[in-house]
Amino acid sequence: MAPIPGSGLAKGLAVTLRTMTRKPVTAQYPDTQPDLPPRTRGVIGLFEENCTVCMLCARECPDWCIYIDSHKETVPPAAPGGRERSRNVLDRFAIDFSLCMYCGICIEVCPFDALFWSPEFEYAETDIRDLTHERDKLREWMWTVPAPPALDPGAEEPKEVAAARKTADRLAAAQAEQQEES
Repeated sequence: MAPIPGSGLAKGLAVTLRTMTRKPVTAQYPDTQPDLPPRTRGVIGLFEENCTVCMLCARECPDWCIYIDSHKETVPPAAPGGRERSRNVLDRFAIDFSLCMYCGICIEVCPFDALFWSPEFEYAETDIRDLTHERDKLREWMWTVPAPPALDPGAEEPKEVAAARKTADRLAAAQAEQQEES
C-alpha cells in the first residue's frame, strides 16, 4: 500500500502543534537563575589574612596562572631578650581566570586555608585582560563563599578545638583564682 501524499507533512505538523501547546522545559538563563548545588565551583576567593606567601599554590598550578609578589619584613622580638624574625608580606596576589582551568589544585595544596571556591560564576568581561583578578577582587569573592558543612554530631571533636577549649578553661580558672584572691 502506497503512503498517502502529504501524510509525512501532516504528521510533522501534528508533532509541532503538540509541542507548541506544552509548557516549556528549558529555563532561559538570564531571566531564571539556576539552582546550584551547595558546594558549586565558580571562582576562587582569597582569604588574605591566612596567606603566608608560601607560594605552594603558584608552584603547583599546572597553568601557571597565579602571580604572587612579596617582600620580607623584620618583626621585633615577641619577648624581651628574643631575636628579631623576618616574615613575608604579600604585595600582589592575582589569578588570571583566562588561563585557569578550575582544577582546584591551588585550593587543595594551600596549607593555611587561604583559597576557597565561591559559587559565583557570572564574572564575564568584555576585555580578556580584565579576567586577571588582583587580591582586592579576590577578597571580594570571599563574601560569596558558603560556610563549611556542619560537623557530624557523632564525630569526635577536632584536636585543635579540644586543645583550644582546654587552654581557655585553664585561663578562665586562673582568672577566677586571681579574682578570689583579690
